[in-house]
Amino acid sequence: MSGEAEIPLGVAHTPLRDQIREQLRKRIIDGRLPPGTRLVERELAAELGVSRVPVREAVRMLDSEGFVQVVPRRGVVVKQLSRTDVEELFDVRESLEVLATRRAAENSRPADLRRLAQHLKKARRALDAGKIEQFGDANEAFHDEIIALARNHLLAGMLEPLQGRLHWLFRQIDNPESLWEEHQRLYNAIASGDPELATTQALSHVRINRDIAMRLLFDEPTQDVLDSPA
Repeated sequence: MSGEAEIPLGVAHTPLRDQIREQLRKRIIDGRLPPGTRLVERELAAELGVSRVPVREAVRMLDSEGFVQVVPRRGVVVKQLSRTDVEELFDVRESLEVLATRRAAENSRPADLRRLAQHLKKARRALDAGKIEQFGDANEAFHDEIIALARNHLLAGMLEPLQGRLHWLFRQIDNPESLWEEHQRLYNAIASGDPELATTQALSHVRINRDIAMRLLFDEPTQDVLDSPA
């Protein structure tokens, strides 16, 4: 199995079912478990070296998050997101992430901006080294940090059950260099403290990536998007 080594189960101070869910969710997001893959409880338990009970619980959690589904005569399989699923995710992302970016611009302190910049630097180093897996991880952390900087617990709570699927969307790219440049502009907008600039940049970022994802996933033609501010 490709990808980076996974943290051994039982090491972290979280329930075993949550650790299993996180490992399986990461494999789905990074493509190691593509849509249509069967998740066989006994095989996963044997591979992970655990009993079938926490595996069953982890799979149920993935079902509730929309990552897997039960298919008659096949069992549990990784879900193929439909066009409607992806459109709805982007609608929610546009509404909530743009608000989070606006609030981040209003609320961020120097220490916050340093943390945000660190994620950007990690992404740059990974990109320069050709480590696309690490590049994706850094980009997810960048977006998660923006949500944290919004300092809105209700907003964070609304996004939390969607984070896994949103992380999956973040991986649907065909030009990582362009994505890094978009994140640099997004960082600059937040660091400026100008909420209007941050709002405009965040909206542009989401719509550009909606266009890319729909093209890559469903071969849809490119749509006009909001121009990115310089």
